Amino acid sequence: MKKLYITFFSLLAICIGVGIFYFTVYRQAKMEFPSDVTMETAWGKPYSFSEMEPKVRLLEFVYTNCPDICPNTTFQMKQLKERLEKDGLFGKKVEFLTITIDPKRDTSEVMQAYAKMFEVESDEEGWIFLRGNEDDTKKVADAFNFQYRDPGNGMLIHTTLTYFLDENNRVIDTFGMGEKGFDKEKVYKAILEEVKE
Repeated sequence: MKKLYITFFSLLAICIGVGIFYFTVYRQAKMEFPSDVTMETAWGKPYSFSEMEPKVRLLEFVYTNCPDICPNTTFQMKQLKERLEKDGLFGKKVEFLTITIDPKRDTSEVMQAYAKMFEVESDEEGWIFLRGNEDDTKKVADAFNFQYRDPGNGMLIHTTLTYFLDENNRVIDTFGMGEKGFDKEKVYKAILEEVKE
């Protein structure tokens, strides 16, 4: 009987270990932009995921009517951007991407206004605000296992993760969103470490 318990718990530990590996390492390594998707920037220019320059990227999914987590994360990214600009890295080696998950409401004009709230005045600054049609938006979100849905009141329920990608556009880390979830210092250190390699 004792051997049966040992065997059972050993198998259980192995299954748990495999599950943890799959959800934290393997699945994350498989996340990447769908190369057949082209979105539109807030300023109306096409942005193709198949033609991205090699840069380290920080990706967030937002919707502009979000009352707290999205704008808080974007604000912290703005502060991070300012720090990376002082280091001479932002726009050259580091790019931020903000993709709306509510393209029906978040028109180009709305996305432009949202970008300007965070002192981004054009696509040329290293921070690209993107929108696509609903199918392409879902395709990109699904590629990163980012879940969202509209319960019908315009207040979307969504995953609270940001994604850190290497120069090959592969996810190397994820960070939370919002005041408590997005650790600016941790993200900054991760970016510096990746850029130095």
